[in-house]
Amino acid sequence: MDSAQVGVRGLVGETASLIAARVRNGDADPVEIVQSHIEFAQTRDAGIHAFRVLRAERAVEEAAALAERPDLADLPLAGVPVAIKDNICVAGESVRNGSAATPDTRCATDHEIVRRLRAAGAIVLGITNVPELSVWATSDGPFGDVRNPWDPDRTAGGSSGGSAASVAAGMVPIAHGNDAAGSIRIPAACCGLFGIKPGHGIVPAGIGLTSWFGMAENGALASTVTDAALMLAVLAYRGDLRSPEPSGEPLRIAVSNRPPLPATRIDPQYRAAPESIGETLAREGHRVEAADPPYSMRLAMPILARWFAGTAQDAAALDPAALQKRTRTHASMGRLAVRMGLVHAGDAGRWRQRAMEFFARYDVLITPALAAPPIPRLDWSRRSWIANLSSNAMYAPFCAPWNLAGFPACSVPAGFHSSGLPLAVQLVAAPDGEGLLLALARQIEQLRPWPRHAGTNGENGGNAMGRRHKDGT
Repeated sequence: MDSAQVGVRGLVGETASLIAARVRNGDADPVEIVQSHIEFAQTRDAGIHAFRVLRAERAVEEAAALAERPDLADLPLAGVPVAIKDNICVAGESVRNGSAATPDTRCATDHEIVRRLRAAGAIVLGITNVPELSVWATSDGPFGDVRNPWDPDRTAGGSSGGSAASVAAGMVPIAHGNDAAGSIRIPAACCGLFGIKPGHGIVPAGIGLTSWFGMAENGALASTVTDAALMLAVLAYRGDLRSPEPSGEPLRIAVSNRPPLPATRIDPQYRAAPESIGETLAREGHRVEAADPPYSMRLAMPILARWFAGTAQDAAALDPAALQKRTRTHASMGRLAVRMGLVHAGDAGRWRQRAMEFFARYDVLITPALAAPPIPRLDWSRRSWIANLSSNAMYAPFCAPWNLAGFPACSVPAGFHSSGLPLAVQLVAAPDGEGLLLALARQIEQLRPWPRHAGTNGENGGNAMGRRHKDGT
């Protein structure tokens, strides 16, 4: 989908970079941009359910106020509509975090990252749907079952599934997500987007009580690397991330298909994607070789313990009877993990040290982003805890180790699966490697460009586009 397909009024379907440039130059009206995006989203979201709230009146009012700002010509995100995930505060809106157990109480102030986005000129178009307490790698719950814009019978991923779907469907050019075990990279991979999770401490976190014991980070989802870099630069107060450029020196790149969980089966086409990307980069002069990260059987326990215990923290003040059964079980496992002393800094530190030794030899690691195509939408919120646990772990095992280490990582589109759904690879770098990842991802985008949006002609529009590219080119 491009602007010709969705309608050029209000720059719907255009990039954040272009929208902001037009507004800064006085060539576009922020009010018309927001109104057009709201109108398009009101129609398009009927079959996707990406948004819990569309801020139709408030967003237009904020756009009108933006147009009067004396610094409009200097704002990096001037007039850009953005979607915010439903687990952080937007002033005047409630945070429901995908749960009927949470209070419908409006926030008095913005979360720091929302404040930064607004200060940069962005307009919050709406609040996106998430699974309950943002726990799962699917995005279904009491406020909507998010459909994948490429195939409505498949999940858009989670927990930032609504955010990913809103960008993939062209309703907003950029969206906020956060990621404690893959919750940006998984939906980005499911929906054919670029999504980046920064390393620890680069962007303010403040997600739940302890950001899942330091594993969760706020980041960006976009249809282009340039847009994601622009958003991440705003979130991080890091101008150097805004336009990352390759150093010109060849990178040492490791390619690995080894899953962190040894019993995981990798779909052959997902297994081939990192190798194909690696071959492309090798032709550009990078030093690419097969090399596996130092995963071990001991790695799973500290990740699971934080996943369980972080949920227990976030559920502690809520009525258990109002929570989904799968979430109640997950939280009870978290309380058990805490009583058993399974959440402590030492295990994360040991993994981080081993990972640092690996990255002393390599600049970037490339892995599959997923182990298999996005799983079917099966009303996961009503299925058992073990069904959710096993399905999430089996289709999306590659992301969580890098949250435990606190390393930056991103998901990059890598062609199409024979099912018509997007393929993706994960790029990982050592701490402070966000600029390196953005520059390499931009090179991949230039060498192997991807469609910016899923199709707009109903349930099979995206699949039709995917079948034309099923060879991965």
